[in-house]
Amino acid sequence: MNRTLAAGAALVPLLAGCTVAGNASGGGAGQIVVGYQSKTINTVTAGTLLRSRGFFEKRLKELGGPDGKKYSVVWRDYDTGAPITAQMLAGKIDIGSMGDYPLLINGSRSQAQGPDAETEWVSVTGYNLRGSLNGVVVPHDSKAKTLRDLKGKTVSASVGSAGHGTFVQAVRKYGLDPAKDLKVENQQPTVGASALQAGSVAALAQFVAWPGLLVDKGQARLLYDGGDLGVPTFHGVVVRKRYARENEKIVQAFLRAQIDATAYLHARPVEAAESVASSTGLPVETVYLYNGAGGVATFDPTIKKPLRDAFVQDVPFLKSIGVIQTPLKVDPFVNDAYIRKAVGPSYDGAAASTANPAAITGTDGVCKKKVDDPATAGEVWVQGEPATRPVADPVCLLRNVRALKGEGKQLRAVYIPDTAAGTRWFADKDVWVEDPSAAAEKRFKPFATREGAEKYVSAHSGAKVVTYDEAVRRA
Repeated sequence: MNRTLAAGAALVPLLAGCTVAGNASGGGAGQIVVGYQSKTINTVTAGTLLRSRGFFEKRLKELGGPDGKKYSVVWRDYDTGAPITAQMLAGKIDIGSMGDYPLLINGSRSQAQGPDAETEWVSVTGYNLRGSLNGVVVPHDSKAKTLRDLKGKTVSASVGSAGHGTFVQAVRKYGLDPAKDLKVENQQPTVGASALQAGSVAALAQFVAWPGLLVDKGQARLLYDGGDLGVPTFHGVVVRKRYARENEKIVQAFLRAQIDATAYLHARPVEAAESVASSTGLPVETVYLYNGAGGVATFDPTIKKPLRDAFVQDVPFLKSIGVIQTPLKVDPFVNDAYIRKAVGPSYDGAAASTANPAAITGTDGVCKKKVDDPATAGEVWVQGEPATRPVADPVCLLRNVRALKGEGKQLRAVYIPDTAAGTRWFADKDVWVEDPSAAAEKRFKPFATREGAEKYVSAHSGAKVVTYDEAVRRA
């Protein structure tokens, strides 16, 4: 999924059984082949949501209208970025979407094949500046409290993926040598999830949506939040450079359609999440955790400097683990000219901003407060209601939950940012801390990991871990 990469030899099994109807450039007049990953939910504005809403086809109809030209789109769905890259290099996919590490592989391999095969990164789909799209989960009964406790254990990861990259960089910060102190099983996310349930691995290090999905299902708890690493992670759109030069109007139509999908996601976050959930089979509550208002992912098609800088820093890491042989020449690969034109005069301002365009707003119905601080704002999703209810802060969330339960309401999901890292997480799956020294409106604090909670407790005399139900009862 999402950002999984594979070394060159691993491309063969990934491609087995995959077929693409003809060569993209020779598949018929006006035919565009798009490679995407339906379950990689932070690429939905260039994939699942874009397809389900028909935004690209609408833009192509407008493009062909004046001269009566008709265009058709062939959508090719894959589990990872690796086969999309292979098909692009074979000239069989024109436009693709994938995570940042697969983008690096895509660019590196296309540059190695010469000018006619080169690709370029032209827009962003979803991103997180701290890296919270990646995480490490363990079974509920695991004794591990930090990554250090995984020493000598076996961990499942998709080698070369951003989830794997986050894991490797994080365990080094804990004083572990990932090559000597741990055993990493190179597995696809679905295989790794099954291995975790079977007890054959001690932990699973993966990218969105797997950490949230397993936690939401009650099958695991979050051991490590990628946001603690502070390294930006993102997903983006890549095109064949020659194709883009020869078909600039089509590329512009695609990017404008991506902007349409992004605007739809911002304006109707619940409907967008329901659409993606329906197309992928993922629980809508998990999709909304990442893609909803104030979600873990921020959706903005502009190419931002922090993302580009992180991209440059990722090149040596991928080379060090043998995923790429020839370092990518970043400057010729990054091209924001197309998305700049699609966005228009507001591009520079949008590219400079890292504020979430889909921030949670409104009024907290229980606390009677304005909801306007992204660092504390959360949501309560009541069963049977078409929209979520905004809450101002963690204590207000607890009070909302208590009030709703008192009314006999059933809750679909509750979301709140982590006190330290700011990562939005399921409030009922958080580790809650009571700090008697804090003001009443700040007395209860949520943490996505046990480690985060215990760090706070150790630094604040009198603070203690409490259950979620106790926090709801006493807030």
